[in-house]
Amino acid sequence: MNVQPIPAALKAFRASLPDAARVYVAGCSGEPLALVDAFRQNPDLAAGITFLGIWIPGVNATDWAGLHPTARAESIFISPALRRSFDDGHTQFRPLSYTQSTRWLASTPLDGGIVMVTSPDDAGTVSLGVSADFSPQILERDELPLLGLINHSMKAPVHGPKIPVDRFQIIAETDHSLVQVTEADLPDTFAQIGQHIASLCDPGDTLQFGLGNVQQAALKALRSHSDLRIHAGMISNPLVELLDSGAIASDYGAVTTGVAIGTHTLYDRAVEDDRILFAPVTYTHAISTLAEISNLKAINSCIEVDLFGQANAEFIHGRQISGTGGLVDFLRGAALSDGGRAVLALASTAKQGSISRIVPRLPTDATSISRADVDTVVTEHGIAELKYKSIDERARSLIEIADPAFREQLAADWHEIRKGL
Repeated sequence: MNVQPIPAALKAFRASLPDAARVYVAGCSGEPLALVDAFRQNPDLAAGITFLGIWIPGVNATDWAGLHPTARAESIFISPALRRSFDDGHTQFRPLSYTQSTRWLASTPLDGGIVMVTSPDDAGTVSLGVSADFSPQILERDELPLLGLINHSMKAPVHGPKIPVDRFQIIAETDHSLVQVTEADLPDTFAQIGQHIASLCDPGDTLQFGLGNVQQAALKALRSHSDLRIHAGMISNPLVELLDSGAIASDYGAVTTGVAIGTHTLYDRAVEDDRILFAPVTYTHAISTLAEISNLKAINSCIEVDLFGQANAEFIHGRQISGTGGLVDFLRGAALSDGGRAVLALASTAKQGSISRIVPRLPTDATSISRADVDTVVTEHGIAELKYKSIDERARSLIEIADPAFREQLAADWHEIRKGL
């Protein structure tokens, strides 16, 4: 194994690519931050490259298209980090779900890839560590030359994908801290939402959570439960408390995930606890996988819900601020699960109570989730059961969990909407 210093490895890798190269770069907690620093120190190495990746808002802060005036990027999320290059037309947004993204990465033209891995073991294999989501799709493309960044701060979990170190044509090494995402201080509103979500969960259920305030609150509210399982695209810091509380089942695969996103506390636990299995998106999000899990409760958040039950998870005032990610995959999987439930949770208001997040009707360009994909909506004011209900019953249920200050107007708005249907 020939390990080169990062600057030399990056120059050699760039020299092996065409002038207008398309290069995959891992995201989430697998983002190769040491190589970002190297590109910034020698920006000409990014000239002409189109970077592709699944970079998460609130987690990954690199503007890959901003590394050089001729660099470009393609992603399925628009985050604050990508906003300027998106506005300039240098970052292209692709509105894909996670399962659709795996097919895109498997087939889109690529000239190379950059993947962060653990130190090799005695058998000469390396692990994807706590970030096993999309990189397996790239590793399976045998024709692609790869730059492997060995990060001694990334540890191998007990269960997770491993690959021979000789799969990488060029290897560099670093000892660079992983992306750190801390928990937020939540207002009481979210504690109430968490309690409502906990009331929907029973012993033996398998739960899915994304990343965010709602999920953080729900995980904390579940500490008194028992025999729970987790099957999710990502896990976050509050899972550690849940593991320690005895709420999680004790067997292998009790927690199945693609990535861990949090702090060192989570990362250390995620690689040591033999209940935790890391798997690629092609498994974690596959509809065939999810449909076979009994009592799957998919619990996710969104920006606003209208009286039809449609949801917006991507836009604020018509401005793209995120993407759908794995949201629709899990909602549809939970709907097919025996005893499953597709849950959307959100605070009932925004801007200190001045704006209702239960709205009469979404704009046509802001519908991330169809009304057929949501069967339960939760706010701090309660739970709206929408499954199998008529449109009028759905509207009434949603008005009942809106902030009281907006209920009368929402009822009047629905009356006018209903007349025009």
